[in-house]
Amino acid sequence: MKKVAVVGAGLMGHGIAQIFGLEGFSVHLTDIKPEALESAVENVRANLTLLAEHDIIQTQDVTAALARIATTTDMAQAVADADFVIEAVIENLELKQKLFQDLDALCPADTILATNTSVISITQIAALTKEPGRVVGTHFWNPPYLIPLVEVIRGEHTTDGVMDRTFDILQRVGKHPVRVNKDVPGFVGNRLQHALWREAVSIVENGIADAATVDECVKFGFGLRLPVLGPMENADLVGTDLTLAIHEYILKHLERSPDASPLLKSLVDRGDLGFKSGRGFQQWSRQEADDSHKRLKSYLLQVTSQST
Repeated sequence: MKKVAVVGAGLMGHGIAQIFGLEGFSVHLTDIKPEALESAVENVRANLTLLAEHDIIQTQDVTAALARIATTTDMAQAVADADFVIEAVIENLELKQKLFQDLDALCPADTILATNTSVISITQIAALTKEPGRVVGTHFWNPPYLIPLVEVIRGEHTTDGVMDRTFDILQRVGKHPVRVNKDVPGFVGNRLQHALWREAVSIVENGIADAATVDECVKFGFGLRLPVLGPMENADLVGTDLTLAIHEYILKHLERSPDASPLLKSLVDRGDLGFKSGRGFQQWSRQEADDSHKRLKSYLLQVTSQST
């Protein structure tokens, strides 16, 4: 594989293009908005410069990677001879279905068509294509150039060869791909994440603890173990017998509602949208919100630097 096309130059698309450009691939980044492409190039430049400042890459890598990323508003031109196409548009099923129908018609027969969706069914996204076997999920996590995990999701018709080739190309660009064998909503990572968030919201909603306390229990408690000890390994560490005993006691007391929390709905209804509005589950000044973003990026840069 030599040429990669990324469709959608927004939040995730520019970072995905950066990953492949940095690793020597010829990348065509396409978007319907010229201003989105201009912004994407500047974001990639800023990201690469930051990596160089932290000695994660060499200074000359910045210019070289940027030179490998071409931009265009003409999707047909971008994907015409691509070996691997990654879609990174907004999470809208109808939009993705139409896009993949177009990609299926535009791309060579052996081109892999990947979607960066974080929750939508791969099988449904591929429903209008004539060759659904070449459609696969590649869920990158934000920011994709700092977080190594990519979930590789098998749709109902995805072939073994497409799964294997996708796994291989992601390893070649330094990512940590994992195989998701069933096409279920949220795949693996988001199912785990939102199970935790549902319980966290329920704890606040029921007055058990406030939002800040919930976050402290994670950040200063079991969250410290998570980078080196996942939940399944932890269950084996403490023993499956103890895990069973705890589950038999506690599971019936945990939040099981299939619906979104009334508290969460009320926040959204009154415009309390979190950092973007200054208030969500907690109140945030602009400085506090900016500091939170900086802490996250600083932490991820530190982890990335230690692993290179």
